[in-house]
Amino acid sequence: MMDSEKIKQGVRLILEGIGEDPEREGLLETPDRIARMCEEIYGGLYDDAKHHLAKVFSTDTTEMVVEKDITFYSMCEHHLLPFFGKAHVAYIPSGKVVGISKLARTVDVFAKRPQIQEHLTAQIADAITENLAPHGVMVMMEAEHTCMTMRGIKKPGTKTVTIATRGRFKDEPELRQTFFEMIR
Repeated sequence: MMDSEKIKQGVRLILEGIGEDPEREGLLETPDRIARMCEEIYGGLYDDAKHHLAKVFSTDTTEMVVEKDITFYSMCEHHLLPFFGKAHVAYIPSGKVVGISKLARTVDVFAKRPQIQEHLTAQIADAITENLAPHGVMVMMEAEHTCMTMRGIKKPGTKTVTIATRGRFKDEPELRQTFFEMIR
């Protein structure tokens, strides 16, 4: 589990390091606020997608299921700055489906970790593949990275798009095309 005291100590050191006074009125409670924030934004480190994907329902359908425009927030593991955007998730059932909220929860499990978008996309696809054993999975993520928009090259509005395909989505271009049409 998270060590709140270490986080508070670290925040105090950062404040001192940038030349601030951690005892100043406006900053006095900042270490505690940051420690509580870390519990929320890094909570995926202590969660497992299989718990969310365990409750399934039998089905005869093998038609594509798509959940699109799932808002997510994550933290770049290189700069500890946020990246955020939309995830689009599709799978082709092979005898079982999962409640649709569970797809969004799966996105959150992996997004709430220090992360890079490429791994995040693959982790979601792999978790769905491993837990639902569908005929195919496709995940597309579109995100704005504040490590690129507020620092460094400073190009606000730039989006990074990543895709992960498994099973039939990897092998059948027409399925990928249908997915793209459905999310637009």
